[in-house]
Amino acid sequence: MISSTTPAQPVVVGRSQSSKAKLHIVIISLFWLVIYIPGLFTPALLDDADSIHAEAAREMITRHDWTTLYIDGLRYLEKAPLMYWGMASSFKMFGVTEWTARLPLTLGVLATLLATYAIGKRNLGERAGFWAAIILGTGVGTYIFTRILIPDLLVGLFLTIGFDFFLRGIDQEKPSIASAAGLAAAAALNILTKGFIGVIFPIGIIVVYLFLTHNLKHLLKMRWLLMIGVLLVIAAPWHILASLANPPQGQARGFFWWYFINEHILRYLGKRVPKDYDTVPLAIFWSLMVLWLLPWCAFALQAIARVPRKLRELDRRGRALVLFTIWMVLILFFFSFSTRQEYYTIPALPALALITADWLVAEDESPEKSSLRKWGMIGSGFLLFLGIAFAGTASYILHLSESVPPGSDLADLLRKNPNDYAMSLGHVLDLTPRAIGLFRLPMGLFAGSFFVGSIANFWLRWKRKANAANWALALMMFPVLYCVHVGMVDFAPILSSKTLAVAIDKQWQSGDVIVVNGPYEEASTLNFYTGKLIHIINNREHGNVYNGALYPDAPPIFEDDASFQKLWNGPQRIFVWTQEEKALSVQRLGNSYEIARSGGKLILSNRPN
Repeated sequence: MISSTTPAQPVVVGRSQSSKAKLHIVIISLFWLVIYIPGLFTPALLDDADSIHAEAAREMITRHDWTTLYIDGLRYLEKAPLMYWGMASSFKMFGVTEWTARLPLTLGVLATLLATYAIGKRNLGERAGFWAAIILGTGVGTYIFTRILIPDLLVGLFLTIGFDFFLRGIDQEKPSIASAAGLAAAAALNILTKGFIGVIFPIGIIVVYLFLTHNLKHLLKMRWLLMIGVLLVIAAPWHILASLANPPQGQARGFFWWYFINEHILRYLGKRVPKDYDTVPLAIFWSLMVLWLLPWCAFALQAIARVPRKLRELDRRGRALVLFTIWMVLILFFFSFSTRQEYYTIPALPALALITADWLVAEDESPEKSSLRKWGMIGSGFLLFLGIAFAGTASYILHLSESVPPGSDLADLLRKNPNDYAMSLGHVLDLTPRAIGLFRLPMGLFAGSFFVGSIANFWLRWKRKANAANWALALMMFPVLYCVHVGMVDFAPILSSKTLAVAIDKQWQSGDVIVVNGPYEEASTLNFYTGKLIHIINNREHGNVYNGALYPDAPPIFEDDASFQKLWNGPQRIFVWTQEEKALSVQRLGNSYEIARSGGKLILSNRPN
């Protein structure tokens, strides 16, 4: 009788674990569905990087050229192609729209959550893997920087996949062919996502990890010939084809110099040609690494402090936590010596989410009066303080803010601070009490939701129900992130020219010309939404158009003052995009008619409607 019942026990446990894993995957997918899918359709694509990247993918399919990127008919050689291939494929299948532009990156979010769950489950346990995915998916930074078409989260995805294969290989006497090939393939895809940090990061992190854990001999076991072969098979073809398709011509130095030297080495050293974005101050950059995981950042520091310090003879969990910590720190360290933007920390967020999730599970499973429980209450107290501060600040600001008449243009209520635009979110600092009147609903709901969620979290942890408290925080983020989305939609007219592009499209006739009175990046949505070439006044040597303009096959889209005046007074109808403060330079040419106005920008024409 004993022999007949004993073998059944592992089967029941295995089925139970399998059912729990399936349930966790379903819950992670539901969180992703509710939080991220609504953001596919709004807001409008933004001027600069958002619409430039979408435009490069659109021109990829219109030109039938999947090797060389183009924007506004000009070669655009500074970016790796993988994200653009994804968007172009989406356009081919579903048409050219905002939601099809965002679809590949949104699917990339789901892939990153599931990859984070998988590496966490395998190395930290089922619950830690689950909570790592929830932390990452509900973090403020993950949400904000996947609403813009930038590839940084995809870098985090391929790092996560690669390190999962690496940790499997560490458990083996010699890494299996699958482990080695998987690590190399992930690095190769990362090279195709954002250049050579795709291989610099994993090599650097792995070498530092093996050095600190006194296991450098593992480097000799890592099947380097196989990994180099896999990496070259995946990553080399595009680089070779792009070099052949874009040799030096005239003043243009060609793909090799522009992509490898200018975009990798000179950009890192802050000497890129032409000058790129300014850099975020170092203290802010490091602080944002933690802030992007709000609200879970309240537990991040104590989680990092719990990572093992004795690095010899680590168990699987210890090895993983040490690797995740090095992953996070090395990325921060790397960008501390280069130009940087707020979102450069995004590839490190899966690592911090995994470390934090391990701590949350340990807290929940610890005795009632343990130090983990005490630190959990301290973190909850910090969140409660934030909740009270948010609620109080929002109440005060909303009290001061003035009600705004329906139909008001947000641009008329802002105070411009160009010096703050070095940060990608710098425009938020333009808000004034009057402008905030347009954001009453999302601001109030954001503060109220965070206040209620922080109270629930504090009370549940006080009652020694840490897991329930974590659920309270996770559910709190549904309305909080919805408010972030609403705020982005409301602010979009300032950062997008879609409304103006639609106004042009309604009146467009063959032979008409669209002109930007300023840098291309300020009005790049015109390019995407109209599908037409955009002429540019006096900005040939700036920004993303600089290198493409040097090629002999560049279209004749660049105007100086004299050629623009001739164009304006000629037989063609001209639509000019301009900032309101620069409109006079166009209006003084005479015969100026306002076609549309939105977000502090105008469309002027030399012909009436």
